[in-house]
Order: sequence, then structure tokens, then C-alpha cells
Amino acid sequence: MTEVGGIAVDRLRSLIERIERLEEEKKAIAGDIRDIFAEAKSAGFDVKIMREILKLRKMDAADRDEKELLLETYRKALEM
Repeated sequence: MTEVGGIAVDRLRSLIERIERLEEEKKAIAGDIRDIFAEAKSAGFDVKIMREILKLRKMDAADRDEKELLLETYRKALEM
């Protein structure tokens, strides 16, 4: 294994190339997600609401409940 300045060149190259491959996969997946949102929109779904649902589903129940409580409190305070 060749070293330059104490750095294992082959290992570094391998890591960089793996990251590059994953970045390409990430771009492809992001494109697939955009396509699904476009499909949903063309089927009449509200994409903004779908994105909010996705955020809520990632949260645990306690965090979701806390968010809902704060939203309701703020709405009442602003007479909404």
C-alpha cells in the first residue's frame, strides 16, 4: 500500500470512490421520490400535506403529541 504524507493512498481512494457511488445512488433515489410526488400530484393529492405527514411519521409519538399541543396553544393564543 502506497503512502503519501502518512496517508494510505489506496484506502483513501477506496473510501472516496465509495462515497461517490453512494452520492450517485442518493441522486437517483431523490429523482425517484420527485417522480412519486409528481404522480401523487397528478392523482389529485396535496403534496405539501404528504410531506408534512412524512415528517410526522418520522417523529415518535411523544414528540408528535408535543408538537400538536404547541400548535393548538399557539392557534388559541392567536385566535385562529
